[in-house]
Amino acid sequence: METPYYIVYEDKLRKNLELITDVEKRGGVKIIMAFKANALWKTFPIIREYVSSSTASSLNELKLSHEFLGHDVHSYCPVYSDRTFPEFLEGSTHITFNTIAQFERFKPQIEKYNAEHPDKPVSAGLRVNPQCSVIETDIYNPCLPGSRFGVNADELANGLPEGVEGLHFHALCESDSHDLEKVLDALKSQFGHLLPKIKWLNMGGGHLMTRKGYDIEHLVKLLNGLHEEYPHLELIMEPGSAFTWQTGDLITEVLDVHEDAGIKTAIIDASFACHMPDCLEMPYQPKIAEAAGEYGEQGEPKETATAYRLGGNSCLSGDFVGDWQFNEPLKAGDRLTLRDMNHYTTVKTTMFNGIQHPSIWLQPSNGEPQLLREFTYEDYRSRMS
Repeated sequence: METPYYIVYEDKLRKNLELITDVEKRGGVKIIMAFKANALWKTFPIIREYVSSSTASSLNELKLSHEFLGHDVHSYCPVYSDRTFPEFLEGSTHITFNTIAQFERFKPQIEKYNAEHPDKPVSAGLRVNPQCSVIETDIYNPCLPGSRFGVNADELANGLPEGVEGLHFHALCESDSHDLEKVLDALKSQFGHLLPKIKWLNMGGGHLMTRKGYDIEHLVKLLNGLHEEYPHLELIMEPGSAFTWQTGDLITEVLDVHEDAGIKTAIIDASFACHMPDCLEMPYQPKIAEAAGEYGEQGEPKETATAYRLGGNSCLSGDFVGDWQFNEPLKAGDRLTLRDMNHYTTVKTTMFNGIQHPSIWLQPSNGEPQLLREFTYEDYRSRMS
């Protein structure tokens, strides 16, 4: 197969899905998939065997669910518009509003729709801000001072607006169950007077339950404790990364090696800026199967190991990440396997510079790899027209 290409492994995806459905069953929680982390719809037939509900933050995500996953869609947008809201109303089972003003603006439409469709009413909710920061990277922290997300406790001191049936919070990012416990404690201290009055509580995303070392038993205990405290509540979680964590790689090839100021840079046929943006945003340094040491899988580096940066094949000066140790010098033609390049990666890619976009493959549990998508000049051209 020609590089660069992403490859998704069916057996690893199923392993994650089996864990997620186990938590669903034992924790009495509804776990729905977030498209912002995975919109690779040609893998949805596998996912649909385990989960068919989703969360949507745009009409495109809502439509994708209806077409390829399921019609149980929990929508949330920071803002809805007069143009978009009727479609959200028609296609959602739950709609969460970011502010009281947004809810009041569209409340008449919800009431009218529910009166006309008593067999499939839409449940309205409010996003709240528990103001509990457990995320170290600021750009992923929705609870920082000045956040544009959610209603603060003082706005709801006198109760919920009539017609609000649920509360939603999102305060985690690749977090563990102990972080969730801290946020739940903050939520109960600020919004506890509202919990007996609602039907559902959506605990948002960021629950990285499929990561090695995640305390699943603590999570199940935490969820069961919530049920004991609020037996009437439907509990909902919408993790993104957990579904596709460690389920795919990006295979790339070294095209050249450049040295300046004692730094060796292996220039590859992919781009961090275009194809692995989280490596620059977080920053996140992926493991490379062919490297050695902390960021590789080839054991400890030898005394003769060489350090390399990886440079992307775009004209952006900052399109590089490093350093990795390699026991053998890199040269043009060497292939590198960049691990864990499925969740969030494929949905964030761009065609900046018009450089070749990686193709996407699926490795079935049995059989040969299957090509899901190959990108051409026409794909680049059609985005500009």
